[in-house]
Amino acid sequence: MGVRAGWAARHRRRLDRGWLAAGHRFLRDGTGGQLEQQLFATERDPRLKLIIPAIVAIAFLMEQLDSTILTTAIPAIAQSLDTTPVRLNLAITTYILTLAVFIPVSGWFADRFGARKIFALALFTFTLGSVLCGVADSVGMLLAMRALQGLGGAMMTPVGRLILLRSFPRSGLITAMTYMTLPAIVGPVIGPLLGGLLTTYASWRWIFYVNVPFGLIGIFAALRFVDDFHGEEAQPFDFAGFLMVGAGAALLQFGLENIGRPIISSLATWLVLAASVLLLLAFGRYARRVAAPAVDLTLFRFRSFWVGTMAGGLCRIGLNGAPFLLPLMLQVGFGMSPVTSGSLTFVGSFGALLMRPLLSFFLRRFGFKAVLSGSAVVGSMAVAGFALLDADTPHWLIGLYVFFFGIVRSAQFMSSNTLSYADLPAEKLSRATSLGGVLQQISVSLGVSIAAMVLGLVSGEVHAPTADQFHWAFLLTAVIPLLSIPAVHLPSAEPGSRVCEAPRQLQMTSRTKAHGSRQRFRDPGRVPADALEDR
Repeated sequence: MGVRAGWAARHRRRLDRGWLAAGHRFLRDGTGGQLEQQLFATERDPRLKLIIPAIVAIAFLMEQLDSTILTTAIPAIAQSLDTTPVRLNLAITTYILTLAVFIPVSGWFADRFGARKIFALALFTFTLGSVLCGVADSVGMLLAMRALQGLGGAMMTPVGRLILLRSFPRSGLITAMTYMTLPAIVGPVIGPLLGGLLTTYASWRWIFYVNVPFGLIGIFAALRFVDDFHGEEAQPFDFAGFLMVGAGAALLQFGLENIGRPIISSLATWLVLAASVLLLLAFGRYARRVAAPAVDLTLFRFRSFWVGTMAGGLCRIGLNGAPFLLPLMLQVGFGMSPVTSGSLTFVGSFGALLMRPLLSFFLRRFGFKAVLSGSAVVGSMAVAGFALLDADTPHWLIGLYVFFFGIVRSAQFMSSNTLSYADLPAEKLSRATSLGGVLQQISVSLGVSIAAMVLGLVSGEVHAPTADQFHWAFLLTAVIPLLSIPAVHLPSAEPGSRVCEAPRQLQMTSRTKAHGSRQRFRDPGRVPADALEDR
């Protein structure tokens, strides 16, 4: 009996070692039995604690760079492709709108076909789109390849975030998220300056070619080091709803583009806008009859979410037009070189960095209503203030003003993003972060489109708008942030009050269950990774 027991013990130890080598651990259950639990990739191989975040950071950096690097190069691209700088806003909005439309489907593809395959395919698609953008010889080809880039970018960011979450244990999640947010900080900072340098001293085509080495490294590293995660059970995706929302958003964008500088008749423009509205309304009715619609409209029953996304989104639209108009005014209106323009506009990102550590203090001290409405008013004044700049304004003063605008813009964006998730239950966070990300991208796209539309209306058929016409565009778009204030002040309790109750409320800690607290944003597993994104 003793020999048999000894043999069983040795066999169990060998079995345990075999399972551990295969990436599993055993946990004792309450009855003395053993439960299998799979080890995280970073626990099996400590090297992956740096390698996996670096792979994901490459993808995030490329996506962030492409959102900002292009604006400085627009006048040079317009001259090369024989079009107007205002018309080339489509190169920005096409990319961002494609991002917004395809983000919701990325998670389903990762669960269905495997995160590693989809992530590597996304990197390949984005890199291929970059190469083809660089060789584009017409506006149509450039726009089509920007859409291809957007398709790859829409898959890269959410699937990359998913890879991080599934590769690290909860104890290492904060470190993993830090790696994820670094590109979101660095990309907007270096994007305008890098775009100006490449356009001035090389060619505008290099702002796309610069993605190629990073993309190739990311593809090979992802195939080598990333686990191919699958969802436990891939739920059916609502493709009908996805098509209705995507087509509605695309038609809305196309209709707005044709108001300022039409390429179709006025009647056709209004028919396109009407079709977009009808499609979106039809989805609203359709979503009530579907168990898991592509966009969960029940999230708007939470006041904090709809104030943060809809009212905050309206303010974002007004503030997002300025980063498009400013480089054009500096180059086309004032005659600056791309590198000079880029060196001035990138200063705004430092203002955003300064606001990050100060935001929680302002929210605790004044609350969401005061911060959101105050930043909307000051942001509106800041956008209008760009109309006071002219070609004789000292460069240091322009840089200082752009820095101030970056602070105000970041305060509005991060406050509304944080509020969006403040009062949501845990089971709603996954869909809320997906929808919130989509609405953020749409606000950027609409902001650029409306700014271009306004500039087109005030400049008419002029190939190169004058400084005065840029001034009018800034003054008119400055009205938009003010339209968000009434929604913030509707009679109700202070939205997101739970977030502001304690000094450490916005920090990610894991003590929620230990203290029996019901406050939000405490558990790292429940903190939306993009809650403090400032865009």
